[in-house]
Amino acid sequence: MDNKESDAADDGVSEAESCSTSWVQSMGATGGSDSQVDSQLSEAVRLKTEGNAFYRGKNVRSAIGRYHRALLVLRGLDSEVMSSLKVFRPQSPTLTPEQDELFRSTQIDCYNNLAACLLQRELVDYARVQEYSLKVLQWRPGDIKALYRAGVATLELGDTQTAQQYLLQASRGKPNDANVKKQLQRVEERLSKDYEKEKALYKGMFNKQKETDEEETAEENPSQV
Repeated sequence: MDNKESDAADDGVSEAESCSTSWVQSMGATGGSDSQVDSQLSEAVRLKTEGNAFYRGKNVRSAIGRYHRALLVLRGLDSEVMSSLKVFRPQSPTLTPEQDELFRSTQIDCYNNLAACLLQRELVDYARVQEYSLKVLQWRPGDIKALYRAGVATLELGDTQTAQQYLLQASRGKPNDANVKKQLQRVEERLSKDYEKEKALYKGMFNKQKETDEEETAEENPSQV
């Protein structure tokens, strides 16, 4: 099954890059900040931007590497991660609202584009695609591409009804999207096959029970010679 998307990288990447670049440039224009937080955010943005360039150049492997490295840099700023490590690092960094917004948007973009990259591989790790897409939806519930990719991955992992829910949500945001329509058609076909299998199973069970009842009746009322 070919689930490769021609536009799988985030549609919002260009805008996010523009905002991130403006933020980094503003640091340089004002002499910059020597804080570790600003340095880590700038490095993560740079790696994500390189990843986007590699993706657009069809170099998926290098793009994946850059996104993973960006997330590794951001890990040191994640309050959820650092809270569990306070016993080792009692002075975890505190982000300003602007820094936190850039941190989260960069993190979301990296997970979103990692899922896109994985769908381009010959052997797709659908469990990982699902994991990354659900991370995006945790922070950005209405993200159309994350909903679509979660639907594709969940369908391939065998949970047809949940996949249908993700894809229906995606279709509400993009009712004319050809990829979403195609996957919803696959869902309907899968549900129809599952229904026919279930119907055949119950029919077989009913016939078996009917045969058993007839045999028991014959034993209780043997024919007279």
